[in-house]
Amino acid sequence: MKIARTIPEVRAWLAPQRDRSLGLVPTMGALHEGHAALLGAAREGCDTVVLSLFVNPAQFGERTDLARYPADEARDLEIARAAGVDVVFAPTPEEMYPPGFQTWVDVTELSAILEGAARPGHFRGVATVVLKLLTIVRPTRVYFGQKDAQQVEVVRRLISDLALEVELVVLPTVRDEDGLALSSRNALLSPEERAQALALASALALRDREAALSHLRGGGIDVDYVEVADFHPRVLAGAIRIGSTRLIDNIVLEEEA
Repeated sequence: MKIARTIPEVRAWLAPQRDRSLGLVPTMGALHEGHAALLGAAREGCDTVVLSLFVNPAQFGERTDLARYPADEARDLEIARAAGVDVVFAPTPEEMYPPGFQTWVDVTELSAILEGAARPGHFRGVATVVLKLLTIVRPTRVYFGQKDAQQVEVVRRLISDLALEVELVVLPTVRDEDGLALSSRNALLSPEERAQALALASALALRDREAALSHLRGGGIDVDYVEVADFHPRVLAGAIRIGSTRLIDNIVLEEEA
């Protein structure tokens, strides 16, 4: 497995692979079984698999939130090797945003609702780094999880609006046995907070906005939002705060149509 730290390095390694299918799994590290599922799908569907490990500072509104984001590159690399990754692209912030950087991508309407309203500028950072990764790697397919439904929709619109030659592959949300959606932020929860966090999945499972809100507020949960979003597919999405940790989840409603 090749580990590339710079853009010229990863491009040079991938140059001989251009005549074969190439899959990209963009991540911010702190890999879990949800990421492993994406890597497995990329390994099955592509000749060459690239994993990006980059905690993107541009999508964090608060420095404290960025500082708290879990990071364990050695563990991530072990998971990548076990998944059969061919190359890991792990750049520094300075490599992705060199001095003088001033070009940003803004998917305007989708970035203004739900997570975008709660975290202004978040999706500008997401769209910019995803476009840059797609430009650097030039994959045949790019893999994301349904757990971040709005992020998927932003990337889908980015690909469509800019006529990018890449296939978006979206995998279902991976959950623990108790129903909690896997997230890198789950590692920040105490055992008591994790038990509280289960309320989000159980509320969304009611498949009704008002019922979900009532369930969460009745349990004393700090709710940011619960909304039906007309994404592709349509979802019931929610965000809550447990202690100092913010969690998101969604459930697909499309089968009700």
